Amino acid sequence: MKNNFEVTILTPYGKYLSMTADFLSVKASNGVLGILPNHAPLITEVEISKLVIKNGNSTLKYAISGGLLHIKKDTQIIIMTPSIERSDEIDKSRALAAKERAEKRLLEKNEVDVLRAQAALSRALNRLSLLEE
Repeated sequence: MKNNFEVTILTPYGKYLSMTADFLSVKASNGVLGILPNHAPLITEVEISKLVIKNGNSTLKYAISGGLLHIKKDTQIIIMTPSIERSDEIDKSRALAAKERAEKRLLEKNEVDVLRAQAALSRALNRLSLLEE
């Protein structure tokens, strides 16, 4: 049995990350998944959430904006996401501005795409939560 697995993260712009890991945690549509080596094959939706990848003593944290997660039988994990940011890549002022814009849109009385504004607010709050850890 293997004691690690390969993680590949793809965005519309190409491969964002490819690394070996021994633990991965992310919020899926049915709850938070904690993935260890030799996990059963799985395909599931990923929600806007924090993604944690551990390899030995190294822990990386990311803000992920949803997508799909595929755990292959050969201990390979592929995540396809519209966007992802490592915690040290997050621009706090940009995230705060996005949060304020989304909150303002949700308060407006005119025609507003509520689902889009709620998703934007969720993404901004997710990014900000990583900065508070």
